[in-house]
Amino acid sequence: MIQFNQIQTSPLSLQRRSMDCLVATVMLFFSTASLAQNEMQPENTVEINSKTAVKTEREMVVAAHPLATKAGADILEDGGTAIDAMVAVQMVLNLVEPQSSGIGGGAFLLFHDAQSNTLISLDGREVAPVAADGSMFLNPDGEPHRWSEMVPGGLSVGIPGTLALMDDAHARYGKLPWETLFEHAIELSKNGFLVSPRLAKSLKGYGGERLQKFPAAADYFFQNGEPLANGDVLKNPEFVKTLSAIQRDRGETFYRGSIAEKIVSTVRDSPVNPGLVERVDFEAYRIIERPPICVQYRGHSVCGMGPPSSGGVTVAQILGILELFNLKMLGPNNPLTWHLFIEAGKLAFADRNLFLADPDFIDIPVDALLSKDYLRSRAHLIDLNLALEVPVPAGRPLEVVDLFPDIRDGLPGTSHVSIVDRYGNAVSLTTTIESGFGSGLLTSGFLLNNELTDFSFRPQKQGKQIANRVEPRKRPRSSMAPTIIYGPDGSIKYVLGSPGGSRIISYVAQTIIALIDFDMSPQDAVNQGRLSSRNGIIDIETSTDLARFQSVLMKKGNQVRVRDLNSGIHVIKVFSDQLVSGVDPRREGIAAGR
Repeated sequence: MIQFNQIQTSPLSLQRRSMDCLVATVMLFFSTASLAQNEMQPENTVEINSKTAVKTEREMVVAAHPLATKAGADILEDGGTAIDAMVAVQMVLNLVEPQSSGIGGGAFLLFHDAQSNTLISLDGREVAPVAADGSMFLNPDGEPHRWSEMVPGGLSVGIPGTLALMDDAHARYGKLPWETLFEHAIELSKNGFLVSPRLAKSLKGYGGERLQKFPAAADYFFQNGEPLANGDVLKNPEFVKTLSAIQRDRGETFYRGSIAEKIVSTVRDSPVNPGLVERVDFEAYRIIERPPICVQYRGHSVCGMGPPSSGGVTVAQILGILELFNLKMLGPNNPLTWHLFIEAGKLAFADRNLFLADPDFIDIPVDALLSKDYLRSRAHLIDLNLALEVPVPAGRPLEVVDLFPDIRDGLPGTSHVSIVDRYGNAVSLTTTIESGFGSGLLTSGFLLNNELTDFSFRPQKQGKQIANRVEPRKRPRSSMAPTIIYGPDGSIKYVLGSPGGSRIISYVAQTIIALIDFDMSPQDAVNQGRLSSRNGIIDIETSTDLARFQSVLMKKGNQVRVRDLNSGIHVIKVFSDQLVSGVDPRREGIAAGR
């Protein structure tokens, strides 16, 4: 928990690097093979839909589906808090966007409590069962299985945390009765809703293929043997029963009763990769309040989620490195801006892959990783004319580091929700079931995650342990980066976050730079072309202004791929008398409020 009063910042003095590496247009705040990256992403863009900024006076919800946004906006209109609205939004997302999130998965929450003027960070990440160990993803020869082999079925399922997070947050910060928050989801489950283009298209990809391995999921998503189509009416009577039970007992049935039993049997009896979860794993699950990660950037306090998410630390490192350069002077149309962004991403991801994991299992040098002196030393490695050769090695914020990096990432199917209520509270929630449609296992009307594939499949390499190795009751490393930004006066200025797998980090950092350095409106910041730098191949979004920089970035020594990049960034900008939205045109979300 962090208390926010007025933030005082001292200006950095302007310094110049040697004339050898200066470009005439640059002023610096500065002194003196290739990693295997996933070709795939959780889902591809179905279509780009132009979004218009929404302006409201006192409350707003931005979520990835119109029905979810409406549920949250109605709760706010009834006098609910941002936490009340969050619960309603998540339950509807579970139904209408099942490929991305739900109560079978996990979530990270940043919550600004206006009454106490504090920022709270809650960890609802999935947990490995007590029977898990470092060999669970190894074949008999001791080599790791392929990621795609381990995603389907029960072995990849972690103990879900999303529902526990909803319950914990509501018990502490909710205003409306718990049972009133489920009516939208129950009504839609009972009477049906129209399948969206995005859900229909997702069923024709890798996730849909996985679903067909499992009878319950195949019967729901492939009725009469055909995938659901855009405009089909979909009902979920099993989810009605589940929601009604949760409405009555706040999750007691889910973690200690009949729903837990069904999940355990579904996982352990899976026809593909039967899993290890037990009833005791559900009974032991707990939400953890973690310290937020807050750093200064251009006079703003940028706050994110700490480990086991790598999002907050890695975004903070990227910003800390880039603060030494005058990006505002360069602007978004200068290729040097994106060269600097790429190099900062390489350096930050190198540290992420080595150091970041569940802090309850390994000591993580967060303060050292974020110290200004350390980030300055990392920034000194950047050459304005040449790209760093990848993979860039991790830094040494500590004298002795006896770890081996985990460079592999899964394809988290994820959603982001931003909410501000009339009381001044704010929610930044990123929520996931990992891959699109998770493990493919459907039980009690909802899908189960495949979150355990976010662990390193190897426990060690070259005689060194991997921080993100599998261990009993450990939480896998995540890339989710819910973010709340406070202005120089200490008041909330932005609420944002994004889905997108490990590219979330690039998407969020790039959006923050657009908002703060380039003074873009939230909608313009969200509309800009995407670029992702993860210490390997550089991805640039096709058919955007950034694609024109491919050749110049390649000439600097990068391997660059122009491709679809499907972010889902949702921003709320907070003024003293107005809220303004930024809604990602790559997905189906909208903003609403009063």
